[in-house]
Parts: sequence; structure tokens; C-alpha cells
Amino acid sequence: MSCYFLIDTYIENGRAAYDEYIAKVRSIVEAHGGEYLIRSENVTPLSDKRTPQRVIIIRFPDRASLDRCFSSPEYREIAHMRSESVDARALIAEEK
Repeated sequence: MSCYFLIDTYIENGRAAYDEYIAKVRSIVEAHGGEYLIRSENVTPLSDKRTPQRVIIIRFPDRASLDRCFSSPEYREIAHMRSESVDARALIAEEK
């Protein structure tokens, strides 16, 4: 069953490192079967408590593919670019 990775991104420390991360992460995600459904900064918050500047939704064929992607050496090599530049709040939703 498909597995979805949903991310709210709150940009805190400028864009340079995050933009570099964005340029590198797509090929890693796609190599593990991930398909970007949404990558948008056109976000309309419906609550004062949740106001991300960017939202990403990625569909993976299954949970194992998602786990392999984000534990891969290629991803671990660039993960610091995201963690040092933005507050990214993610969750995983699995179809049953």
C-alpha cells in the first residue's frame, strides 16, 4: 500500500542551504520510488498555530521504500542542509 510523507516547512535561517538541499533531494527521493505530489510555497494557513512557508507531499509505493530513502547514505549526506536551515515538521500516513 502507498505511504505518504507530508512535510510542513518553516524557513528560519535563509534560503541558500535549503535551496541546495531541495536541488539534491529530489533525485534521491525518486531513486527510491518517491513521487512528489505537491512541492509548493503557495500555502494558505487555516490556523494561526500552523503557518508553514512550504508544504511537500511525497507518495512512496510502500513504507519500506520510504524508510530506505531517508536512511540511505545519499540522504544522510545532505540531511544536515535541511536540519540546519529550516524547521521541517514531518509525518507519515500509510494507506490500509
